[in-house]
Amino acid sequence: MSKNKETNLLNFIAEAGMLKRVRRSGWWVLGIKDVETVAEHSFRCAVIGYIIACMEGTPPYKVLLMTLFNDMHEARINDLHKMSQRYIKVKEAEEKAFGEQIASLPKAVKGELSGLRREYNKQNTKEAIISRDADILECLIQAKEYEEHGYKEAFKFMKKAPALLKTKSAKKLWSSAKAMALNEWWERLSEFKR
Repeated sequence: MSKNKETNLLNFIAEAGMLKRVRRSGWWVLGIKDVETVAEHSFRCAVIGYIIACMEGTPPYKVLLMTLFNDMHEARINDLHKMSQRYIKVKEAEEKAFGEQIASLPKAVKGELSGLRREYNKQNTKEAIISRDADILECLIQAKEYEEHGYKEAFKFMKKAPALLKTKSAKKLWSSAKAMALNEWWERLSEFKR
């Protein structure tokens, strides 16, 4: 591998690191100050995507990649909440940013990421549908967590999104998540006996 190719790959890796500092903007509307980053969102999307893929009997490799790279463009254009999207051609900006991000990557990497992005956008494969469901479900779970932490307005984010879920597994997970306290897992662990 040439020095230039290594530099291009390292630049891409460094740019991915920007996502650890880009905050998810939709939650600001609710007055939540310390919201999760795009990287944190992407990580849990990948976890959820893996789980849904396994539940659906679908190989998870493409789902993992789609969920991990889905918001890569936000390193350049930021996370744009729904109000700001009224005034900007968001899809065009996302595609332009992502295209420029991968333009100087090695042909194999560029080709795979470009193909996965097209597949995700078309939403006509099981992997793409699962990846989108993982994104929606992650937002729903995050909204429920915020609501459980006292942000009453978070329920507004849980009104329309459930209808967008397509897989049986994502719908089932959301139905269960709605009915439980999402903090129970750590509360039980803290009640250990000596």
